Amino acid sequence: MRMVFLGFTVATLVANASAWGATWPTKPIRAIVPFTAGSASDIVPRTVFEQLSGALGQSIIVENRSGAGGTIGAAAVARSEPDGYTILANSSSHTIVPWLYPNTPYDPARDFAAIVPLGNMPNVLVVAPSKGFRSIQDLVAAARARPGSIVYASGGVGSATHFSAERFRLSAGIEGVHVPFRGAPEAFTEAMAGRVDFYFGSLTPALPLIREGKLLALAVSTPKRASALPDVPTTLEEGFDDSASTVWIGMFAPARTPRAIIDTLYQATVRVLQATSMKEKLAKLGVDPMVMTPAEFDEFVRAEISSNGVVVKTANISVNGNR
Repeated sequence: MRMVFLGFTVATLVANASAWGATWPTKPIRAIVPFTAGSASDIVPRTVFEQLSGALGQSIIVENRSGAGGTIGAAAVARSEPDGYTILANSSSHTIVPWLYPNTPYDPARDFAAIVPLGNMPNVLVVAPSKGFRSIQDLVAAARARPGSIVYASGGVGSATHFSAERFRLSAGIEGVHVPFRGAPEAFTEAMAGRVDFYFGSLTPALPLIREGKLLALAVSTPKRASALPDVPTTLEEGFDDSASTVWIGMFAPARTPRAIIDTLYQATVRVLQATSMKEKLAKLGVDPMVMTPAEFDEFVRAEISSNGVVVKTANISVNGNR
């Protein structure tokens, strides 16, 4: 009888999960972005969610909960009901936080189910035209001539913009003063004003500032040149080995979310991403496709968590030390 009961229980759970997938969603979905409005981590999800809400037949309400390297917003999702009505749109920083915030009340791999990447993009090294740097070599020469005097911005300690700067700094063998800001808008403002010497900003919000001549792009962080900035070299091309980094943005749900709901979200999002109109919108933002299944994305996240630990230790990055 026990075997029969257990079999009935498993069958019931499977049937319920399938039913959830078939009927979900029946009300608006809340999408938490753990960064400030106006950052690439905010702009890209909003662009996709605008179309995804139509595909799902329900509104997707975006809520910005920034702070503590994105852990405040992510923690809220980790604690939420695993019913598909609260999702997380996070960036590469999702795989950095376990090394910087050891007391964070969630595990980025164990407590989340990866759904789908929305795309990836480079960070771009920008400077104010008034600085007089016309190439990345000019910047490095100035930093080496005055050790420790160069000031570089980031969107926060442990952010993807911070990691791009640290990978470049380590490769170039230069020292400097790191100034973290609450988010991208503040960092771009300080870079345009020349109060910081350089900033590895997200390409999406950087593009209009570069095109308007408010900032000068010296290099991109990815292994290949950005299609949106074909004349701007990569840091690797400029001779800085091991300096490449790619920023990705993806969707996550609480770990115990029924697989049927994860699959529904994945399939609907992929259809939206494959639409010609969406491809064109994302291309204008400097976003390239990043095709992965939920299982592949989960594995990718786990591998990146491991590799980011090496950078944290090598660069001696810590929240309290502000490095």
